[in-house]
Amino acid sequence: MAYDMVNRVVVVGRLTRDPELRALSSGSSVCSLRLACNGSRRTPDGAYEERPNYFDVSVFGPQGENVDRHMERGSLVAVDGRLEWREWDTEHGRRQAVSIVADRVQFLDRPGGRGEEGEGGEDPELAGVGADDGAVAF
Repeated sequence: MAYDMVNRVVVVGRLTRDPELRALSSGSSVCSLRLACNGSRRTPDGAYEERPNYFDVSVFGPQGENVDRHMERGSLVAVDGRLEWREWDTEHGRRQAVSIVADRVQFLDRPGGRGEEGEGGEDPELAGVGADDGAVAF
């Protein structure tokens, strides 16, 4: 019996800092995010406590540019993507990390945008790349 491999992750959380957009040598762009999601854990005495989980997220191309333009620290987002493992050498030894490469970012707050004022109207740039379409309600 053959099994197909699945590498899929969906997380919903708040940005812990403003997005950081940078240009790649290929001419494309990547936006880096840090996302916090609360999780419940049982303590040794049997009680439950909420503790945050933090995830590094990379969003490439025009979608990353929209995230950088319209999201800020504290924004609620849903990220659908895949996990990516990487390792590198430092002066203190070999390091490794797992991060999320986003295929889709859904804006769950009204986009406020850095440097934008007021509520504004519907932004055509947001269509299909995170505009709140009412699919997820909290």
